[in-house]
Amino acid sequence: MSTCSVSKGCFVFKPSPKKRRVSQKPGNYFGEGKNESEDAQLRFVICQSLWNQIKLQTEQIQEDLNKQLFDNLVNFLRQSHSEYQKKTTEWTCRMKSREIPTAALVLGVNVTDHDLTFRSISEVLQNNVTPYIALLEGKDCPGIKNLMQKLMGQLMNCYIDVDSVEDEDYVQVSQNRVRCSMTSLINWYKSVTKTLKKTDSETPSRKRASSSRHCQSPLVVVIFKDMESFTTKVLQDFIVISSQHIHELPLVLIFGIATSPMIIHSLLPHSVSSLLCIELFQSLSCKEHLSTLIDKLLLTDQFPFKLGEKVLRVLINIFLYHDLSVQNFIKGFQICVVEHFYSQPLSILCCQLEDIKKRVNALGHDQCENIRRLPSFRRYVENQVSEKQIALLTADDFLKEAVQKLLEDLHVYHENYVSVLRCLHVFTSSLPKYPLGKQIRELHCACLENRVWEIEEYESSLQLARMLNKSDLVTMLQQCVEIFVSSSGKEFDKTVEKLKEFLTQFQQLEAEAFQDQDVSVSSQKELQKKTDLYHLQKTLLELKESRRSKKLTKFEMLRFEVVDYIDSLVRKYLVPADHKTLHEIMYFNTASVLREHMNAAPRIALHTALNNPYCYLKNQALKSDGGGISNKAPDICIAYRLHLECGRLINLVDWLEAFSTVVTAAEGPNADASSSDQVDDVVHARFIRAVSELELLGFIKPSKQKTDHVARLTWGGC
Repeated sequence: MSTCSVSKGCFVFKPSPKKRRVSQKPGNYFGEGKNESEDAQLRFVICQSLWNQIKLQTEQIQEDLNKQLFDNLVNFLRQSHSEYQKKTTEWTCRMKSREIPTAALVLGVNVTDHDLTFRSISEVLQNNVTPYIALLEGKDCPGIKNLMQKLMGQLMNCYIDVDSVEDEDYVQVSQNRVRCSMTSLINWYKSVTKTLKKTDSETPSRKRASSSRHCQSPLVVVIFKDMESFTTKVLQDFIVISSQHIHELPLVLIFGIATSPMIIHSLLPHSVSSLLCIELFQSLSCKEHLSTLIDKLLLTDQFPFKLGEKVLRVLINIFLYHDLSVQNFIKGFQICVVEHFYSQPLSILCCQLEDIKKRVNALGHDQCENIRRLPSFRRYVENQVSEKQIALLTADDFLKEAVQKLLEDLHVYHENYVSVLRCLHVFTSSLPKYPLGKQIRELHCACLENRVWEIEEYESSLQLARMLNKSDLVTMLQQCVEIFVSSSGKEFDKTVEKLKEFLTQFQQLEAEAFQDQDVSVSSQKELQKKTDLYHLQKTLLELKESRRSKKLTKFEMLRFEVVDYIDSLVRKYLVPADHKTLHEIMYFNTASVLREHMNAAPRIALHTALNNPYCYLKNQALKSDGGGISNKAPDICIAYRLHLECGRLINLVDWLEAFSTVVTAAEGPNADASSSDQVDDVVHARFIRAVSELELLGFIKPSKQKTDHVARLTWGGC
């Protein structure tokens, strides 16, 4: 397409509307390829609805966990604000000493979660304290000039609340027109607060409505998200400059700290740190966040979707040994939800108990056949009588009735499992050396993996539980009673009665325990009377023999009975999930898929992309059956395949000749000789670019031994 014009220019030719590709809806991807079925759209809707519920729950959990921290931070800022407003003696002293109110916020090493935390802090402060908040990062502030530009750019984009302004004559200052300095910032603040006071005086009714949130002279909060990333000089200059103007600008600093509060004194000398009035705030550890999430999301019957043992271990291991990020754990959980509903056609039955009947009755013949192919259902059929086997394999209506009953049993299993798991955790979490783990997530993984009562750690836990003292045992029984009373399971009425009966028996043993104590005291007095060594040894031997042949006391018998009863509950209700029929519908246990998404392997992916570009490009011309090198492949792929055939040192001339041979393989033998020089130049340029890209990726490097050679760096190179 050519365009005639008097002057040179760029011309845009928009494609016709017919050629434009219409983007697919997200739900359409659930029905592509091998996953195509009539329920694809329904599975997507269920998946989206379930994840929205889980997302709301996670946000509520995190809000509750951070509530104490945010409340303390708001109170600290409000106190600073009130002192500035009232011009109290403390604030006057602070002005004389030029101290800046500073909050040192220790968030932990899970840096990837800090962005969400600071966004929440900023939102809370804007709603309750001040609209003027600036979030600064070390990478954006290499110098004091850059810091002031970022600071003023963020603050001057904060307008006065519309509710407190009658008309649109609010102050808006352009960053390009203002010199970025502390004086300009103070002048802007004075003009903003002056306009705010004027507006409030004109509209007293709205002033009362807005004063509950923001005062006439609101604070200016500057948040350093990653204090360790800021250079010492930038922090020193900003603090010194700000302290000189603290009487004109009510500035408050918030330092986001990932390591330790001592980093403040490491980065700042005493002459600068003495200008800060620091108060320390400590957030909950990321492990406590994870334990609460697992407790509220996984160990509950609120959501029908469950994680299998392998998948849960992968998520926990990534958290503990890679990033300690709660947000990445939630993203991994989201991947599991999406992958389960995408890859499992029967996931339409992963729903609440009240929706099971409607979903089962709506199943088609193909979905019934999918149920019959499930390994757990096939094991279930094999254990039935021959007449029922035939009905389950041939009659869809009979199958639907059985599936409905099995899914209801699976929901009841979940309710009972969680309650008994918590009860077992009460007994095992206080034992020495924690044989079954200190956290409930460790016990949960052990119960999902196999029959927990068959492992050695469980037997050692029972032996230790049989040696618990009376006070600990009574406390544990009381906690178990509370767990079963609050449980949604309907099978624990007799269990609660039995545990209360144990508590009553322990109370009745108190009087007998005092009598036994009196007997032991009298025996000790008899031993004290015998001063003769022979008689003393004889008495001790008699006591030893009597202890060997002595029967168990009532307390010991009752303690054994309690432990045996808890053991019976464990054997009855803590059966692994993969032993239950139709567990594939509720549980996602494909750990390999999760590892591909969460555990990136860049070296393997890079080798696959360069060695076999068809794997990613899906171009049929790139297919090579015999393992040869296609001339249709990208230049870097051709150069990479050729460099794999070389040794430690690669001759650039030989490499270029081989590259040219592969690239020009499609040309005929009678190619135009006049254009051969031009083709050689083009091929040479393509080769240089491919070699430069390989050097940039770290596969080769220039060699000092020979100037016309390069050295291999990977797969056996130097």
